[in-house]
Amino acid sequence: MTTYDVKHDGTPVDDVLIADLAAEAERGYTADQLQGRPRGRGPPPLADKVKAVGSVRLDAQLRAQAQARAADDGVTVSEVVRRALREYLRSA
Repeated sequence: MTTYDVKHDGTPVDDVLIADLAAEAERGYTADQLQGRPRGRGPPPLADKVKAVGSVRLDAQLRAQAQARAADDGVTVSEVVRRALREYLRSA
């Protein structure tokens, strides 16, 4: 039996687990089963606030600094930019 990875709770991801999960998915889920399930990867939602997506041009050095700060803080570069903008606007 091949072990491919380990889940966050330490459970090995092996052929048996994959077969069990595939069988469960093939049986399907009800809406009740899907509600309240934890989100997958990606940034957390910004609550129920209206969101706008924008882009910012960063030179390579600034981008690298933002990535390093994001890694240090355990957040995304987008969150670093939001925090910096909030701080800048507060100080104005």
